[in-house]
Amino acid sequence: MQLVKGNKQFELFEPVAQSESAEQDENWKKSIPAQVFLNHFFAISFHIKQSGNAFDLPGNVRFAGHKPVLNAQDVEQIGRHLLNCWSTEHALRATGQLGGDVFMRNALHWTFPQAYYSAFAGIQAFLHTLGIRGNSEALIRREIGRLVVRGYYPEAIGFYAAGHYDQFSVQRLPLAKYKPGLQLATQELEAQAQIGQFLRTTRRLIAQQVRQRVQSDPEEALRSTRTGDVLQKFSQSHWNQLTWRFGYTTYFDLLCRLRISANHREIERFVEAEIDFKLFHQSLLEMVEYLNCMHEAYVAKALGLETYRKLVASLPPHLRDGFVKKRLVEKIEPMLRLAGQTDQENIELSA
Repeated sequence: MQLVKGNKQFELFEPVAQSESAEQDENWKKSIPAQVFLNHFFAISFHIKQSGNAFDLPGNVRFAGHKPVLNAQDVEQIGRHLLNCWSTEHALRATGQLGGDVFMRNALHWTFPQAYYSAFAGIQAFLHTLGIRGNSEALIRREIGRLVVRGYYPEAIGFYAAGHYDQFSVQRLPLAKYKPGLQLATQELEAQAQIGQFLRTTRRLIAQQVRQRVQSDPEEALRSTRTGDVLQKFSQSHWNQLTWRFGYTTYFDLLCRLRISANHREIERFVEAEIDFKLFHQSLLEMVEYLNCMHEAYVAKALGLETYRKLVASLPPHLRDGFVKKRLVEKIEPMLRLAGQTDQENIELSA
């Protein structure tokens, strides 16, 4: 609509429309980092569900050979780790049942760490059956990298990144070389492309953190061969000298991004973004459910079904009669039976 005054024409309302459009564009730009983060975790969940062998632990040679000798103290400590794992998963599940989008938006402050710490405790229980004990994130990262590469997990979650800085290779994701878009994955190609991008960007961040840590230590810092000064600029050869410190980049490093985001101002970018928060929560929960199931299967294999059932039966009612028992009956027991483990088979307690 126009207003004519003298020889001049004035557009009515258009400035408002342009202002609204500009504001929407600006809000979308601000939401892109959070949307990409959602896309990545959704892609992992999508990839697991699309995989035909996601629960094929019975056919895994590492799983078949998992017969550690444990003592009573081991069983007790494993039980404590699992209680922490399940209690935190219960809290994560409860968060998803408590409210709508506004609630879920603000719940990211605790759903991020809930997802991370539930999986972390499940990993600790699994590693304990292998004789690996400790609370250090660096220890967990190194050991999980080793186990992923050696094939302890189904390929659905057994992907990883390796290689020198900005020369990264992604393994067990043949479609990861493609460039992902900004949309949620609707096919396997897009899911693998997004997971591949997530692995590469995470490995790049880890490399930069390692460089910062090394260069801040006068004894370890790489120095100029000409002046002896601590290097401020890195060439590719300098980066290559640090590669051994990176280890492998796996699903665990991707989970660590949740902890880092929750502990910094970065979380505010997610809270203020315009994304599907309920879908974000669902994607995190599905990933945690799957990882916990894999680790519980290894623990049950190590303890024996009879001992594992007793452990579950000793839990508080909200866990004993809820998702823990459901997963035991629907997933763990069938996997162990397919692996040839009988109900009567139990752990061999060492002295």
